[in-house]
This record gives sequence, C-alpha cells and structure tokens, in this order.
Amino acid sequence: MHFIRLCSLLLLVSSYSKADCLVDEAGLCTPGVTITEETQVDITEEDLGTEIITTTTTTVTTTTETITNENSGNILDGSNGYVLSSKEGDMDIDWGGQGSASMPTGNSCYGLGSDKCAQITGGGNSTSAMGVPNMGTTFINTIDISDLNIQKGGEVRYTIEVDKQDAQDRIYMHVSGFNGNTSVFSGTDILSESGVSTGYQSYDGIFDFSGVLNKVVIEVGGRDINLAVGPLFDDVTVDIFYNVINTIITQHITTLEEIYYLNLFDTVELEFVEEVFEFNDISIEEGFVEFTPIEPEPEEVSYESVELEIDFEMNFDMEFAPPPPMDFAPIMDTEIEIPINIETVEAEIQMELEELPPPEMVASVEEVSPPMEPEPEMIEVEDESPPMEEIKEEPEMVEPEPEEPKEEPSEESQEEPQEPEPEEPQTPQKEEDSEEKVEEEKASEPKVSDKEKAATKIVKKIDDKARYDDASQTKTLIVMQILGNTKTFFDTQSFIQDTNVTEYLNKTIDDQYGMLFNMAQDQTMNDMVNSQWQKSQ
Repeated sequence: MHFIRLCSLLLLVSSYSKADCLVDEAGLCTPGVTITEETQVDITEEDLGTEIITTTTTTVTTTTETITNENSGNILDGSNGYVLSSKEGDMDIDWGGQGSASMPTGNSCYGLGSDKCAQITGGGNSTSAMGVPNMGTTFINTIDISDLNIQKGGEVRYTIEVDKQDAQDRIYMHVSGFNGNTSVFSGTDILSESGVSTGYQSYDGIFDFSGVLNKVVIEVGGRDINLAVGPLFDDVTVDIFYNVINTIITQHITTLEEIYYLNLFDTVELEFVEEVFEFNDISIEEGFVEFTPIEPEPEEVSYESVELEIDFEMNFDMEFAPPPPMDFAPIMDTEIEIPINIETVEAEIQMELEELPPPEMVASVEEVSPPMEPEPEMIEVEDESPPMEEIKEEPEMVEPEPEEPKEEPSEESQEEPQEPEPEEPQTPQKEEDSEEKVEEEKASEPKVSDKEKAATKIVKKIDDKARYDDASQTKTLIVMQILGNTKTFFDTQSFIQDTNVTEYLNKTIDDQYGMLFNMAQDQTMNDMVNSQWQKSQ
C-alpha cells in the first residue's frame, strides 16, 4: 500500500532585459536582448511502505529574445530589385495615376535641376484613390516587399524635393501599407498647402506600423489652382526600417530523487555509503552526478625519513616493551644468604644425627643397598664451612649398644632400599643440565637487533594494495640500505675502463679441426680403417 502526492510550483524570473518592444506597438523597437526565465518545480512523493521516495523535478525555461533593426534600403531605386526603371524615384518616367501631368526638363524644373522632373497640372477638386481630398493630379506607385519578411512592425521613412512657384497651389505625400489586402497603416503629409509660398524645399517624414507588412503604395498628388505653373517634385526615396526578433527557448530539467528509509538501513550499506562520500569528491553538473576519487598525497620517501622512522620504532619498542619473563630457577639459587656460624651448623648436624638409625642398622643397610651419593646440600655445607669435617667425625666415634640383635635391623634395611629415595639427588643435576642446554641453544640462535625489528615493523606497515607503487618500493630499498649500512648504494658508480680490447680482438686461434683435416689428406680411407682396426686389436 503506497500513496503518491504531487505538488507543482511555478516561478517566473526575468534575469535581465535590454530590449524594449511591445508586440502591438507600431514603430521600431530598441535593439537589445531580453532574457526571461521560468522555473517550474514538480514534487512527487511516493510511500512504498519500507521507504519514502521524494522526486523533485525542476524545469527551467529560458527565453532569449534578441531584437535588431533592419533596413530595406531605398525601395524606389531599381538597383535594389523592388521596382523597374519606369517606377524609380528619379522621375524620369511618369508613374501613372489620376488627372493631368507633365514631365518637364531643364530650366522648366527650376530648382530641381536640369534633368527631368514631375509636374502636377490638374486643377480639379476630388478625392484620390488613396482617400486624399482636394486632389487634381496623382502619381501612384505600388511596390511588393514580401521578400523582406517583415513580421514585427517598423517604420517607413521618405524624402522628396519640391519646388512650388505659385503660392495658391498645394502638394502632398501619401504612403499606405498592406498585409495582402488588409490595410496595416495609411499616412498623408501635406508638404505645401494652398496659400503658402514655399518655393524650393526638401521634405522628409516617417510612418510607423506594426505587425506584418508585405506591400506599400506610394502616392504623390496635389492641385494646380491658377493653371499657370503647377507644383514640381523629384528625387523621391522610400526606406523601410523593420524589427527582427529572434527568440530562442531552452529548457533545463533537473530531477532529484531522495529516498527516506524507514529504519531499515543495513549497517554494511551505511558503511559503504560513508566510505564512498569519504574517499570521493561528488559534484553535480547538468543533472549528472560525478564521483571523483580523492587521490592521497604522494609520500616523499628519502633516506633520512626512513632512518628517522626506524629510530622512532626502536625508541617506541624500548619505551613500551613488556618486562622480561621472570626466570624462577636463578631466583631460587640467589636466595638471601643467612649468616652461617659454627654453633648453628653444629646444632643442625646434631639434629640430623639424632634422626639417624643406630650404627648396626646403617652398616647393614650399607651392605645391602648400593652406595648412595651424598645430597647436594650436605656437600655445599661441607664446602662452605670447614669446621663441619670435625663435627662429622663425632658420630663415627660413638659406638652403638650391643643389646639389640643384628638380624632385625637387616630385615628393615632390606625393606628400606625399595623406596625410590636414591633417585632424588640426581634430579637437581638433570635439571641443571637441561637448563644449560636451553641456555646454549639460546646463545647459538642469531640475535635480532633492535634496528632489524624496527625495520621489519616499518615494512609490514605498508598496505598490500600500495606495496608495489614507487613510494613503497623506494622505502623498502632504503630500509635494506640502512640495515646493510650501505647509505651510498645509489651514489654514482665508478666506471671501469676496459683496456687492451683491440689486442684480444686481433689475435687468431689455430683451427684444430683444419689441421686434422690437412693430416687426413695424407692418408687414404683404408689407412684410417686399418689404424682403427689395429687399435681395436
């Protein structure tokens, strides 16, 4: 049984904006770049019973809008490819239109120059085809500009030169823009109204538009009221400036999955995860998690560093070494000596004599039992104190009483030798012999110095995985140098020059096989066979 919970968060972030342009606004936009970021966060939580999985999906939508202003150039110039020579703005040829008109030249163009110009001669008063009132004559030019692919609006700029000799006349400039048959804009500028004396003038103007533009209609018209000299015009130019907006949309989606275990972690898995995070650098780039192992810093191994490490191990072992095992045998031999005087020894001997059997029993025992070796203690007492010899002689001088029969003690004496008392004196001697052998074996074993122990410990500390890398190999070699006292092992080796090589190369060695071959030439095959046969005989 599990549940899924969804939640969504939308954030709009505009990082920066340099352009200023509204879609429905006519005219040119300010060139620049507009970047808009939209961040949407979707969180999904799924409960699986043993664990809860939280998935966070972050979608960042970046919209980059770049605005530039493009220029079509003079669309009334035949070289730009929009009009034919008969429709150019230099007014060498009549465009055609409504009312009467003429195309004078030379002085008849007054201030417009000696080349041809256009003259309005119509005196009527009507509305033009483009909807302009008080019109007597018009020059109309329709131009297809669909190749420019204007989509985001702009402006139309024109220039025209006019010479009006009669102040009562009038002249205007009209431009209409279309998207197919749909009107996009329409503008009329009265260049010189009736009643105004202007003479020669150069005019210019701008008509803004928005949206799509693929056709332009240019109309120049006016009225000759006195029918004397009508308004003259020449050198008409029309340029279209339009907006070009490039929009790039990119999306960056990041998914983060978090797992919350409900107290079901395995200790082995936890140790593994901790080890991964401890020995790796973890980075997240573009939604991908990268694990980069942390390389340990290389150990600088030198003769001096290894020598210091060996000294440290030697001092450490000496400082913290356990006490030597206690040898109880020598301790028993080195008991505290009690001062011995003659009176004490005599008292001890007297006590021993009282416990001894009568002389007859001793004699019978001596006859039956094998001679017993004296105890080591009695020998030591006799050696250390010379007066014991005199005391020892006294029991021999005492004669036993003849009342007791000699036969009874003989029976008792025969039973006494059956006890294993004679073996006791030999035991200390055997123990001493075995201890001497052990000491001799220990002495014969090669002694391991403290430096060798420290060097062995250093080599054992090297990790098995790193045993064959450069640092470990170098450390092992240096340890061998220190143990062998060969500090100059890696010093520059002396070079031994091999002399008189050419003398040996020029020597020749006689070919023994060739000599044998020459000797064989002097003998026939039969001689050789006979010689072998004689030898075998």
